[in-house]
Amino acid sequence: MSILLHKDTPVLVQGITGRMAQFHTKEMIDYGTNVVAGITPGKGGEIVEGVPVFNTVKEAVAATGAEASLVFVPPPFAADSIMEAADAGIKYCVCITDGIPAQDMIRVKRYMKRYKVEKRMVLTGPNCAGTISPGKSFLGIMPPNIYLEGPVGIVGRSGTLGYEAASQLKDLGIGISTSVGIGGDPINGSSFRDILELFENDLETEVIALIGEIGGPQEAEAADYIRDHITKPVVAYVAGLTAPKGRTMGHAGAIISAFGESASEKVEILSAAGVTVAEHPSEIGETIVRVMT
Repeated sequence: MSILLHKDTPVLVQGITGRMAQFHTKEMIDYGTNVVAGITPGKGGEIVEGVPVFNTVKEAVAATGAEASLVFVPPPFAADSIMEAADAGIKYCVCITDGIPAQDMIRVKRYMKRYKVEKRMVLTGPNCAGTISPGKSFLGIMPPNIYLEGPVGIVGRSGTLGYEAASQLKDLGIGISTSVGIGGDPINGSSFRDILELFENDLETEVIALIGEIGGPQEAEAADYIRDHITKPVVAYVAGLTAPKGRTMGHAGAIISAFGESASEKVEILSAAGVTVAEHPSEIGETIVRVMT
């Protein structure tokens, strides 16, 4: 069992004819991801990496039964692509695209609310590394060779710190159930709280690793949810302890503007909720091991 993806999940790639999309599509196929279709308007009928290309997501879903989508569409058109996936009945969408205007994402969030919760597409990203269930499937741009199968669920705003956690755990002989990047933009599809709930209900996940950073209220909201609803051990690392207030650091969402948005305040809030916090990124793996033993 894993969250969001399983071995046979039929996947389509929106923007598949782009150079980077082709590269990562090949990596996913080589890993075993069940890529069944690609989407590029006007290029229907072409074949990319052995995958048929369609003009619209609805056509692709009707022909292949695709259930998940990876969005590799340039920023000006990415929001429309996400909404197109939602309308076509896609269940899970990962948006890799960086630089989508915040107003476009506000429009996406409002648009998706037209669907009842049980029929609403799950979106992670934008500006994320993707999702991987090691040994089963992955949607995204992460290097799959650093992930072992195992009992640790990872959720993070930073893709590279998610890689770091997985790599440290691999060196320690510990694997991952699923790793989910939720993205570093101020407005994203899924929050820490959404993914924490999935991990809590996943029989394969025994420990949860939360990778946070400065800016925004998500870590504080996660702490409230962990305190009240999560029974599994949670380890966290929050990047940005030395970041000055009022300055954007890295991700567009990484800017401190209110109480509870600095790294030190988030560490305090998470610790108060019973989360074990690693002080340095190099200690994420060993902290998880300590919690597991």
